[in-house]
Amino acid sequence: LIGHMGLYDYVEFAAEYGPFTLHDLDNFCRAAELYDMSTMIKLDQDPRLYLAQRAIGSGFQSVLFVDVRTVEEVEHCVRIVRPDTPEDGGLYGAAARRFAYGSSGHAEFSQALRDVVVAVMIEKKVAVDHLEEILAVPGLDMIQWGPSDFTMSSGLSRGSPEVKATERRLIETSLEIVEGMQFDRGY
Repeated sequence: LIGHMGLYDYVEFAAEYGPFTLHDLDNFCRAAELYDMSTMIKLDQDPRLYLAQRAIGSGFQSVLFVDVRTVEEVEHCVRIVRPDTPEDGGLYGAAARRFAYGSSGHAEFSQALRDVVVAVMIEKKVAVDHLEEILAVPGLDMIQWGPSDFTMSSGLSRGSPEVKATERRLIETSLEIVEGMQFDRGY
């Protein structure tokens, strides 16, 4: 239904909130491919590595990691989806999965992994406190704001003016950093 409307560039599977099987991941991507839509999966905190790599193998073009708190965790999320090559230093090995069928070799396979969008939820107070350092992590492509988890981790109420001010800071800081960036991925 979403693809048929032709209004959206991508669809997000919020796997964090419901049950699914590995077969569901393949079928989700097949359905999106019928309408030339990109796909994102939002994963629980654990097991990040396993589920992210299975989702990419099924055809997801972007992974949204939740509950990140530190720069090191964001760096690890980037490594999860990047190829295990000397130049990339990633953790994704040569796996014959759905997204790689028809691949002509390691170069094409590795480039497909480099093209996966890495996104993180900024939803924990400690992550907000280190926002600039997190946004500077090489390979991080996108962030999303998570006010519910932020209020829980900071002890604030959802309607608090501090929450809205934090969201504004997140947006403004992100835009400032983006304005100063040189893009090497074609966008």
